[in-house]
Amino acid sequence: MGNIVEIRDVAFSYGDRMILSSLRMDFPRGKVTAIMGGSGSGKTTILRLIGGQLQPKTGTVVVNGEVVSQLKTPDLYAMRRRMGMLFQNGALFTDLTVYENVAFPIREHTDLPPELLNNLVLMKLQAVGLRNAAQLMPSEISGGMARRVALARAVALDPCLVMYDEPFAGLDPISMRVTASSIRKLNDALGSTSIVVSHDVDESFAIADYVYFLSQGKIVAHGTPEQMRASSDPFVKQFVYAEADGPVPFHYPGKSFAADLGLEKRS
Repeated sequence: MGNIVEIRDVAFSYGDRMILSSLRMDFPRGKVTAIMGGSGSGKTTILRLIGGQLQPKTGTVVVNGEVVSQLKTPDLYAMRRRMGMLFQNGALFTDLTVYENVAFPIREHTDLPPELLNNLVLMKLQAVGLRNAAQLMPSEISGGMARRVALARAVALDPCLVMYDEPFAGLDPISMRVTASSIRKLNDALGSTSIVVSHDVDESFAIADYVYFLSQGKIVAHGTPEQMRASSDPFVKQFVYAEADGPVPFHYPGKSFAADLGLEKRS
């Protein structure tokens, strides 16, 4: 079966600020892989490297056997057409109906006749339980429903790889569970591969085959959800069980508060 994405010795920085370093990750075909970690740990940056929006400072990102940073623009666009993306907060087009949001990538990348396009859009909406909401505007549906519409749009072209950037953020428990279930079911039904970036431990562990934990731009732990729950690693324990004390500090690193106030004792 092999890997659809392989990341090897990748480093990335914004100027002098290192975001990722010595990154090695595998994403097997047909599986759901979760990338987890605190805010600012570099999770979304990984998705952008895979999609070719960013290029690594060192190392390689390989998608379907092709080194992304070496692709010419037409080849990069062709690669992206085989990917689906669910953005944070859904990112629906607010002036288009639910139907037209899902139809958008199909119209953009294919020349399907109207009847076939219509059937395909309704099929995707049926899969996420929103076929009867097809003619509503995004402002007329709930946040959870909007996320499911975005999911239908992400898989509209039956991509071989679907990336989800914080798909559970801001959802109520019911919407969260429905969204998670939809991700798993669509992944298996389409035979695709899913990469889920999330902070939500319970929902991610419920659908993921494998989990990577990031901290300060490095992989600090990886394994199956069962292995991560049983892990004695201090970072994993702190994140999985939401412990206040641990290796992840609350304050952004830098000089002390006392130094800012000029209260540190001078030698």
